[in-house]
Amino acid sequence: RFLDFTSGIAVTNTGHCHPKVVEAIHRQAEQLIHMSGSDFYYGLQSDLAAKLSEITPGPKERRVFFGNSGAEAIEAALKLARYHTKRPRVLAFLGAFHGRTMGALSLTASKVIHEKGFSPLVPGITHVPYAYCYRCPYHQGPHPICGCACIDWIREDLFKRSIPPEEVAAIFVEPIQGEGGYIVPPPDFHQKLYQLAKEFGILFVADEVQSGMGRTGKMMAIEHWGVVPDIIALAKGLASGMPLGATVAQSEVMDWVPGSHASTFGGNPISCRAALATIELLEGGLIANAARLGDYILNQLKDFQKRFELIGDVRGKGLMIGIELVKDPVTKEKAIEERSQIIQACFKKGLLILGCGENVIRLIPPLIITRREADLALTILEEVLTEIKA
Repeated sequence: RFLDFTSGIAVTNTGHCHPKVVEAIHRQAEQLIHMSGSDFYYGLQSDLAAKLSEITPGPKERRVFFGNSGAEAIEAALKLARYHTKRPRVLAFLGAFHGRTMGALSLTASKVIHEKGFSPLVPGITHVPYAYCYRCPYHQGPHPICGCACIDWIREDLFKRSIPPEEVAAIFVEPIQGEGGYIVPPPDFHQKLYQLAKEFGILFVADEVQSGMGRTGKMMAIEHWGVVPDIIALAKGLASGMPLGATVAQSEVMDWVPGSHASTFGGNPISCRAALATIELLEGGLIANAARLGDYILNQLKDFQKRFELIGDVRGKGLMIGIELVKDPVTKEKAIEERSQIIQACFKKGLLILGCGENVIRLIPPLIITRREADLALTILEEVLTEIKA
């Protein structure tokens, strides 16, 4: 038996085979398995679109495009941003992961292996440094001393020396950077980035594929920073394991004409039914549980940090937690091999965890976990850290 702290890479937020989700899927499979929303309206898809408009931050006048995955949700957002603004350029961040299809891959910049052999990618995309305060790319002092130099660089250097801001359609950003290392930006980063975007008529696109659907203790991670995105991309935890992606945009932004973009299987009846059941469970207490147990786990890990020099940084929100491992807390040399050893040792003891970045462990358990299960995972991790230290 294993204690799963991976959730299938943040997919099974309601746990594996939650009976309410299983029952919803079974009931729908007996009624209607497929209907192409690109050609026919059907109530279930409309119900889910309305629900997503309700639970995403900001005005409720929204439109939704359904695909089958996070990459498809990002592809739709990229096409929509260029279509709506009639601008050719896009900004994304170093360390970002947005998917592996060609447009999403072009926005991605987390590992060279993702792009090797696939050039040329989609043109017009520029990557800028993310607000990675533990390893500040600008070598500034700790936040807030830096004054969010990462935003100033875009305004004062990029926009004045390289890229005309009036040519930029959108800025794509993960509220918490995922594959790049579970990096939580400083409190004012998203607000300043949003203000910069609005100043130049640039769309703010939040990639909530991994961080959304209650994972961080709020329905959408971007809510922690009080920002209302123009476009939100969703997938992973949206339908508890069924293939579903959604691109949710403010109505005035999603102004493309029918036929501009479509998907045969996107928003299929079974996935929509699973998503509605998932949202009901999230609103029924799982988001609150994620916030409560996330705080508990984070505090325990910060205690570990005081006892194990291998832990350089602990960060996260809700049940989206990263542990950055270093060989030396002063030099911050990345403990890459040690990260692999810890993951393997935890596996042998019955705890499933994953890495991200080069030297970060991520903890992303289902939102149904109990205090007892959290303590069991922490005990195993503590045992392994003690063994590695010895």
